[in-house]
Amino acid sequence: MRVLLELIRIILIFGIAGTIISAIVNGIYITMGVNQYGWLGAIAILLLLFVWYRNKLQFSGWYSGKGKEKLPKMSSQILILCSLFLLCAPPVLSVVPMIFH
Repeated sequence: MRVLLELIRIILIFGIAGTIISAIVNGIYITMGVNQYGWLGAIAILLLLFVWYRNKLQFSGWYSGKGKEKLPKMSSQILILCSLFLLCAPPVLSVVPMIFH
């Protein structure tokens, strides 16, 4: 039962936080005139939520079984840098065709 509750909690965290953060990021992209590569921002948000869950949120949930450990520091840093790269990529990718056109 605790595993099911934790699974529902994960789905709600990713669903609610992901939706709110995606709305903010998409609003920024629309303001900048970037519509084509918005899916890269969604992937970046999922990566950030994954790191946040694995390093902080999993220790405050209902599940108390094996496998509860933080991501290695290097893995966390790489995932965060990848997400920052993905968040910055849509504006850059939308400008590149204008430069070479």
